Amino acid sequence: MVVWGVGVTVYFVAIIFRTSLGVAGIDAADRFHVGASELSAFSILQLLVYAGMQIPVGLMVDRMGTRKVLALGAVLFTTGQLGFAFAHSYGAALACRALLGCGDAMTFISVLRLGARWFPARRGPMIAQVAALIGMGGNLVSTVVLSRLLHDIGWTPAFAGSAAAGLVALALLLFFLKDHPEGYEPAPGPRPGKGAVRGQLVGAWREPGTRLGLWTHFTTQFPAMVFLLLWGMPFLVEAQGLARGTAGTLLTLVVLSNMGVGLVYGQVVARHHEARLPLALGTLAATALLWAAVLGWPGAHAPLWLLVTLCVVLGACGPASMIGFDFGRPANPPERQGTASGIVNMGGFLATITTLLAVGVLLDATGGSYRIAFCSVFVLQALGLTRILLLRGPALRRERERIVASRVTTVHVPVRDNKGGGLRA
Repeated sequence: MVVWGVGVTVYFVAIIFRTSLGVAGIDAADRFHVGASELSAFSILQLLVYAGMQIPVGLMVDRMGTRKVLALGAVLFTTGQLGFAFAHSYGAALACRALLGCGDAMTFISVLRLGARWFPARRGPMIAQVAALIGMGGNLVSTVVLSRLLHDIGWTPAFAGSAAAGLVALALLLFFLKDHPEGYEPAPGPRPGKGAVRGQLVGAWREPGTRLGLWTHFTTQFPAMVFLLLWGMPFLVEAQGLARGTAGTLLTLVVLSNMGVGLVYGQVVARHHEARLPLALGTLAATALLWAAVLGWPGAHAPLWLLVTLCVVLGACGPASMIGFDFGRPANPPERQGTASGIVNMGGFLATITTLLAVGVLLDATGGSYRIAFCSVFVLQALGLTRILLLRGPALRRERERIVASRVTTVHVPVRDNKGGGLRA
């Protein structure tokens, strides 16, 4: 628990840095003199780097181990956050968010691998959900603490002060983190030869469970990510007429709901594996229904109770996206876990990038119509749902075949032949 806790601490700090722009979107627009499209480019570039790094990071974790990859990630995201504090030009700020995204990309897959090394496989779903829950605690820090610091002490002191948390996490990692328990070293794999990386990627991608995991992550994660990372605060303040304090409380509600639902989903999936797909599809349906109700409300502003309900349901998106890893994990052997997790983790971030860009472009094109801009959510949900329905049959059949194969073993025991005096199997 201590070693795993150190790894999760690094992930916790990375989430604080990742989501810090979500509470500073309006301040960033004023500081860098940019509009909606340019503002969305901050989060888009950060997440584009994050998504693009997932497969390389998965390969790095499989080859180099967790400790080295996490240490490199901590150095990069701390440098990015510190640079963002002192950036005065739009270009410099973009470069810092890209650097932050690169370091952030190295955290979650490493934490998943760490959990797989330090806990039994049956606890995998619960450990993954708890890691994500603690990460959402980082989001809570950014929405509650960082937003207040921005108001009280200003941009540079708030972001520079938060960067100190990265240094603390790096120190803990270097002193206490180990890749695996003593005596449980992974068996040495074959020496990587020419085409080994390609073989690793192709092997993971060919598994229907990996692809089902990717599309589950794609379809369920992005509505909450778009809301928390950038467009939630402007939507609640500018489109719904709420005060910034009330809007900040609703963003906090999304995070608290995420943490509570994560514990429930983790327990349910750990005990009832067949509940994975119903939970994911149910979350998808509830999210689409609530967004349709908010955007289609006949008045100028949706009532507060409906916005509260939307935020509670958005909190379930993160735990539902974690179910994608529970499809990818059993579909791949241990030596391919990092690569498979990287592929799965790309899904939600690709969807988030696409939606962040679509909302920004549509806002500029329509003169600030959030009703039209947020309809882009339904397009990506429909695409993801189509892919999930196509892949669920092959993936679940393949998983059942693996389970049956793992239970069927032939054991040859030498016994003495009474007739001949020799040994026979």
